[in-house]
Amino acid sequence: MSSPPQGQPKFTEPANDPWKGLRGVMAGTLILEVIVVLLAIPIVAKVGPGLNRWSLTFLIGLSAVMILASGMQGRPWALKLDLGLQAVTIAGGLFHWSIAAVGVVFGCVWIYIAYIKRDVEKRIARGELFGQEPIDT
Repeated sequence: MSSPPQGQPKFTEPANDPWKGLRGVMAGTLILEVIVVLLAIPIVAKVGPGLNRWSLTFLIGLSAVMILASGMQGRPWALKLDLGLQAVTIAGGLFHWSIAAVGVVFGCVWIYIAYIKRDVEKRIARGELFGQEPIDT
């Protein structure tokens, strides 16, 4: 009887692509965040010092970048981009605290998505997803 191979055993790919669903969740989350950021425009306009050219440019520009980023969720660096956008949204608190609040709430959502991605990667490596079988070498 031969000794077990060094390191972890290799497994086949899962029967269903788990990343397809995760990409959809990530793109959908970004679109929801765009809606919330755009809904912050009337709040910034009515509360506090009001809406000025810089805050309006920031909110519309951030929304445009998020829309573009929602189409790039299949890229390997997409999650890092999404987390970076949360940092930019939190920095928007310089214009109004409500923008930072949106960034903090969605930042928590993105941290949870990152946790889910890491968990799925670990399960794939251990061969625990449906349809995975050990590869004999």
